[in-house]
Amino acid sequence: MTQHSQHHHHSGGQVHDNEAGLADLLDLDAEVLGSYLDEVTEWVGQHAPDVAGTVVDVGAGTGTGSQALARRFRTAVVVAIDRSALMLTRLQAAARGKGLGDRLRVVQADLDVAWPAVGAVDLVWAASSLHEVADPDRVFRDVYAALNSGGLLVVIEMDALPRFLPDDVGLGRPGLESRCHEALAQANWNSHPNWRPHLERAGFEIAEQRSFTIEASPAPPSTGRYAHAYLRHIRSALDSRLASEDLDTLDHLLADDNPNSLLRRGDLTVRGSRTAWAARRP
Repeated sequence: MTQHSQHHHHSGGQVHDNEAGLADLLDLDAEVLGSYLDEVTEWVGQHAPDVAGTVVDVGAGTGTGSQALARRFRTAVVVAIDRSALMLTRLQAAARGKGLGDRLRVVQADLDVAWPAVGAVDLVWAASSLHEVADPDRVFRDVYAALNSGGLLVVIEMDALPRFLPDDVGLGRPGLESRCHEALAQANWNSHPNWRPHLERAGFEIAEQRSFTIEASPAPPSTGRYAHAYLRHIRSALDSRLASEDLDTLDHLLADDNPNSLLRRGDLTVRGSRTAWAARRP
């Protein structure tokens, strides 16, 4: 998913509400895009050590990646790291509900402070989380030091934010979603570098770099709720960046009782792409 809780800082009484909303979004992301995760973890398995005893999910959120890794590496212990206690509580509950509780443990830690004491590991997974840390090069060095020889680090980033809407939503000017993405790009949402030189500076050898295309058409039944949660999540960031007409259209799409609401539409899709780097400690 896009913005894991690992480095989202809030103040005042909004912390819990913001984290709960983000947790809901991450769960919907897993529900709609679960097949993509299975594809990625299958690819990871081609590069991972033959026996992966300990797997670490960095910026685990509600555990979408943690569960996919536990399914793929059936004898491994999965360690989920996140700075949010709320996220980790939901992760543990979901893992127990799927019979994975005895193979998954959680560690609350802020990677901007230090790498946690999780011992030697065989595989580290960092999906949409490392672009949010203050000093990613230091984190790469920490991961390198934690990995066993031959261990693998997998970094995944979204090439672009997810798309759901047709060009013409029947309200306002066509092209609303493109303008939303342009505004968010100007605000540096989801911006990340090419991680290859950073990985190589830390001592890693690049095993493979690959792009994964995400397209769900026809869209799963929960796509409306996913699109609604996502666009509601980004709404405040667009407040001063979109024309008032576009903001009105967006608010109509987010209104639960509007006939054009995202929760009622049958013309939504899910489209996107992600880049993954598999890097090995020699």
